[in-house]
Amino acid sequence: MQTRKLGKTGPEVAQLGLGLMGMSDLYGPADHAESIATIHAALDGGVTLLDTGDFYGMGHNEMLLGEALQGRRRDQVQISVKFGALRDPDGVWLGMDNRPAAVKNFAAYSLKRLGVEHIDIYRPARLDPNVPIEETVGAIGELVKKGYVKHIGLSEVGADTLRRAHKIHPIADLQIEYSLISRSIENGLLQTARELGIGITAYGVLSRGLISGHWSRQREGEKDFRGAAPRFQGENLERNLALVERLREIAQGLGVSVAQVAIAWVAAQGQDIVPLVGARTRQRLQEALGANAVMLSRADLERLELAIPAGAAAGARYNEHAMASLDSER
Repeated sequence: MQTRKLGKTGPEVAQLGLGLMGMSDLYGPADHAESIATIHAALDGGVTLLDTGDFYGMGHNEMLLGEALQGRRRDQVQISVKFGALRDPDGVWLGMDNRPAAVKNFAAYSLKRLGVEHIDIYRPARLDPNVPIEETVGAIGELVKKGYVKHIGLSEVGADTLRRAHKIHPIADLQIEYSLISRSIENGLLQTARELGIGITAYGVLSRGLISGHWSRQREGEKDFRGAAPRFQGENLERNLALVERLREIAQGLGVSVAQVAIAWVAAQGQDIVPLVGARTRQRLQEALGANAVMLSRADLERLELAIPAGAAAGARYNEHAMASLDSER
């Protein structure tokens, strides 16, 4: 497993990271033992960056990761934690709280649940419209000085917010959705990050399974997060699955799976980009790890661009309410 550095100031991490959200939340039930085994298999396969959030399963995800890391060398793992999203006992989303006092409170609970002495990358999950980004980043900066946090990251913020935050404290990376069918980062935000020396951790590289090659029309309406996502509904789904068939043809020509070529495309967009895969099982993880061996030529990338040009996807990546909360889309 080769490595990539997250920006000028961030850590050196494996070129593929693992996102753990689906092991606790939003994608239906997950098997506890298989989740632990998948995390172990990722570490054994060379993955070092593990991404979680304190609101994934209302703390469950962090406790799961803490359990999986027992007996493992802490210095061989980088833990990325998102915070700030508020939920009620029913799991309903209540907004964001990125006030300095809340930042420190959230961090204290995360450290306890994870069973670690520091968090490698700490980031607000979304911009809090009621709190200047300078105050939030300043509070994380205080945690950095005390050794509780090593690096500061951001998630789904726009170019202006990124610049303002970076003036307060060096930002290691920006976590944002990036895939063959989610490319709004290319409209100036990626250029800003590169200008500032900020790395990219790309989530949703398979668009929540839509372009994995494993989704089908028969799965429309499944009772998880995707059932309410515009890209997974009706005519949008039909059009998007047609794009997947174009991708499948190219993948077959390369002798790899649809998921592997989709992950490889993200990785090929720059050495400053680290794809995060959301594998929940060892089978899906092994397929994702196989993407590391896929070397796309210039001709391959041109074919992919012709088959799935920017803006080809039907439907937004989130519903209207969730899209309105994304500073990165303004």
